[in-house]
Formats: sequence, structure tokens, C-alpha cells
Amino acid sequence: MSLYLKLELASLTVPLLFTFNRKMYFYRRWRAILLSLCIVAAAYITSDIIFTYLGIWGFNPNYTSKMLILRMPIEEWLFFFIIPYASLFLHNTLVYTFPRAALPKPWTLGISIVFVISLLGVAISNSTRTYTMVVCLAAAGSIAVASFFTIDVLRRYYFTFLVILVPFFLVNAILTGSFIDAPVVWYNNQENLDIRIFTVPIEDIAYAFSLILFNLTLIRKVDNYFKKTV
Repeated sequence: MSLYLKLELASLTVPLLFTFNRKMYFYRRWRAILLSLCIVAAAYITSDIIFTYLGIWGFNPNYTSKMLILRMPIEEWLFFFIIPYASLFLHNTLVYTFPRAALPKPWTLGISIVFVISLLGVAISNSTRTYTMVVCLAAAGSIAVASFFTIDVLRRYYFTFLVILVPFFLVNAILTGSFIDAPVVWYNNQENLDIRIFTVPIEDIAYAFSLILFNLTLIRKVDNYFKKTV
């Protein structure tokens, strides 16, 4: 079993064990969660394939399986289902445990405006760095969409993301070369800001933020749709 797959399975173990906890009702939203994961994964996998073909990043065969689809190991495809699922479960757990941990709506809107303007500024000023530009545009877009459609989700997500970022960062640090001899996933630094936290490109924080927030926003909208049709 490859190191990449071991990291993914380790990330999934606890969420799967507690998915059917009756108090949190996470399992009852399976239709919305599954649909959201598939839609968001389709968009991010498409960009992943393009980035791989452009040489913006690549994969170390010493730490991945030999099963490649469009030049990407199967673990990379699974990443967009396993990691978001684990993150969504953690978000749901935190919301259940700390139901009052939410920013006031005016603060949320104010912070969102600052983030969107800042992210757009970074994207525009780094238009020649493909990864930086795309990631910042995606993060700005996720905040704008959530602010308009699911502001209640965003009010809590600004808190929960700080916790979600800890396991995400740990996994990503290993994938980018921390604690091991070589990175599982290597990056072309000409396509990013070349600013690292340990071995993790700083853009990966915005990448994780948008990946999870798009899922949360879509789950809320789809969940509401299913409730209306029952």
C-alpha cells in the first residue's frame, strides 16, 4: 500500500467510525453529501488534470500506486472525496459540539469583503503564476457564493476552518515532503509564490478553504431541496 493511500485511509478512519452517530444525524444527509462531493470533485479533478499536464505539479512514483488515470495516481482522484468528507465531518462535529460558535452576520460580511478583495488583488498581481491565480480566484469565488447563498454556513466556517486546517495541514505537509525523504507531490515554484509553511505552499490554505466551502454551500442548498421534495 502506498504512503499516499495510507494517509488517505488514516484521514477517513475516524469520520467513518462516527458517521452513524445518531446525535449528529450526519448520515441522514448522505444524498446531499454524495452529490456535492461528486460535483465539486469533478471541477477540482479537471483542474488537477490540467495542472498535471502543464507541469504545475506532479507525483513521486515511489510514494504512489502504479495505477494512473490521465497521468494522475488513483490516490489523487480519491483525495477529492476522502479529504473533503473527513473535513465536512469535522465541521459538522464542531457545529454540533459548539452550536453558538458563529460570527455575527455583519462581521461575516465585512470579513468576506476584505478576503475577496485581497484574494482578487493577489490573483491579478500574479496572473503569470497559474496556481496562485487560479487558487485565489477559486477562494474568492467560494466566499462570494457562500456570502450570497449560505451566509449561516460561512458564519460558522470561519471558526471551524481553523480547526480543519490542522489535520489538513499535517497530511499536506507529509505529501509535500515534510518528515520524509522526498515529496509525494512536487510543485513547480515558477507557478506559485514559492512561500512555504514547512514544505506546504501557502496557496494550499486557500485551496483547502475553497474545496471545503464549495462542498458545504452545495450541501446546504441540495439538502434544502431534498427536504422540500419529501
